[in-house]
Parts: sequence; structure tokens; C-alpha cells
Amino acid sequence: MSMIKRITSSPMFTPLLVLGLILLFNFFFQRGFLTIVIEGGVLRGGLINTLNRSVPVMLLAMGMTLVIATGGVDLSVGSVLAIGSAVAITLIRGDDASPTADTAMALGLVVIITMAVGIICGLWNGFLVARIGIPPIVATLIFMVAGRGLTQNITRERSVTTGHLPFSEIANGSLLGIPNQIWIAAVILLLFWFFTRKTAFGLFIESVGSNRSAARYAGIKASKILIVIYALSGLCASIAGILSASNVRVIEPMNTGRDMELDAILAVVLGGTNMRGGKFNLGGSCVGAVILMALTQTMMFYGVNPESAMWVKAIVIVIIILIQSPDTRKHITSLFKAMSPKKQEVSAE
Repeated sequence: MSMIKRITSSPMFTPLLVLGLILLFNFFFQRGFLTIVIEGGVLRGGLINTLNRSVPVMLLAMGMTLVIATGGVDLSVGSVLAIGSAVAITLIRGDDASPTADTAMALGLVVIITMAVGIICGLWNGFLVARIGIPPIVATLIFMVAGRGLTQNITRERSVTTGHLPFSEIANGSLLGIPNQIWIAAVILLLFWFFTRKTAFGLFIESVGSNRSAARYAGIKASKILIVIYALSGLCASIAGILSASNVRVIEPMNTGRDMELDAILAVVLGGTNMRGGKFNLGGSCVGAVILMALTQTMMFYGVNPESAMWVKAIVIVIIILIQSPDTRKHITSLFKAMSPKKQEVSAE
């Protein structure tokens, strides 16, 4: 019983349970969903596709988790993703009027510059929040709007494509039979986990999110922590932008990354991180991203139209959040406790 209690009290229990139920549903009603085969040396199957397609939201959710843990929110990650996609494709194309298989700049340099641009975007958000004192929702909303305009300026208000095949391999290639995107997400999660759980950095984040004044009195420089956190969120968004552009080899200024900030926030909430700040769960946020993609793909499989899919998805998410709520769990526990004496009286009679 103690082991069961320990498992059910784990922050990963509810997200993994929900994901397991969704996958179990697809297993029974989608023939061969959990079947994994090797085609061309690469693992293929419904489960692999779901995991692979959830990577961009997963990356955004990792950065968003740290931001929310400090009591803030980053509404600009969708726009930063679009900026990252635009910068990457523009640097690769150079002055070419049409997409070619050549690149105007070394691919490694393109990736580094794009990531640097994402960090700069995050630093700007962090500066507005930490130094100027603008509320996070307002500061990031400003860049959410401005970022779309910047993306249009970079692409000259048109869709831009690239035919550079090595760039496409970043997202569409594989290593040891596993898609590159999954490897990238796993490495970034491992790095984030190490720096937040094996160093004092994670404790500083939780301290700032729980009580910023107390953290300041304890000697923690909250403003520096916030600036670093928003920079990391921008970095994650730029990497997601590189993968998005690499996957489809096109950037649409007004559509790329649109509303993905909402999916990232939902993934964080589904993963069990409190929106008020404090303790956070990076692994849960990644599982939350997979839950969202699994829900989306399930509804697509059954031909649910996009309009209906949105409210069905919303209802399922509300149910999951209610299940995760401590008040709901306390209520369920109290019901069981109220029923247990009656059972004992019946057995005694």
C-alpha cells in the first residue's frame, strides 16, 4: 500500500495515466496503432509519429515550464518560433530568388545564429519583466505582436521556401533508427533536468516563483534569474523554429507557430506545474505535449472537423485538470473515508 501511495502521489502519475488511457483507446480502436516497424532503417508507427510530431510543442513547453515556475508566462514563444524559422531559411537562401539545393551560409553557422536570435528575443522579454517591471503577460504580449511584424520584415511579407536537403535532414533525418527530432528533445530535456535538479539553479527558480521578496532577502538575485529564464525560453522557441522550418522547408509569416504558445501553456498545466509558480515538472510538461498531440491525432483519425475538435479537446483538458486538482483529490479521498465506516459496520453485523 505504501508503494501504491508513493506512485500515485508522484507528479508524473496523472500525466502518464492520462497518456496511457489515450494510447490504450487508440490501441483498441485504431488497428496497428502501437505497432512499430522498421522502414528504411527508421522506426515507424503511430506511437513514433505522435512522439515525433509533439517535439516542437515539447520544446516550447520546456522553456515555458521554467517561466511559469517563476510566476510568469511567455506569450511570445509562437512568434519567436516564427522568427527562428524565418532567420534560418533566409540565411540558407541568401540572395537566391528561388529555393535551391545549395546554401549561402554554412549550416552549423545558420543554426548558431538562429539560436542566438532566439536568446536575444528572450533577453528582451526578461529585461522588460525583471528590469522595467512590466508584468510578464503584458511584456510577452508586446513581443508576441511585434514578433509577427519582425517575421514579416525578415521574409518581406511572403512565404519563403528552401530546397536545401541537409537542412531538411535536421528534422526529417534519423540516428540509430530514431528520428532526429526525438533525439534533440531528449538531449535538451536531459540538459534542463541536470541544471535544474543537480545544481542550485532549480532551487533558485522555485524560490523566485514561490516568494520573490523572500528570495531576494535570502540573497538570490531574482532579476538575473528571470532574465536567464526568459532567455532559455527564447532559445527553446528558436530551436523549435529551426525544426519547424526544417520539417516543411517553408516559413509562412502569419501562420508558422500561430497559437503554439497556448499549446505550450496547456502542456505545462497538464504536466502538473502550478500556474502560480514554485515547483515545476519538466518531464510532466513533455508528457503534456504528447497528450495534446495524441488527442489531436485521435480526432483527426475519426474525421472530427477542426471546429468540433477544438471544443472536444477543451472538454478533455478541463477533465484532466480537474483530476489533477488537489481539491478534487481531497474530495474523492473524503468520500472514500466517509464510506469506509459504513462498510465496517456492515461487516460487523
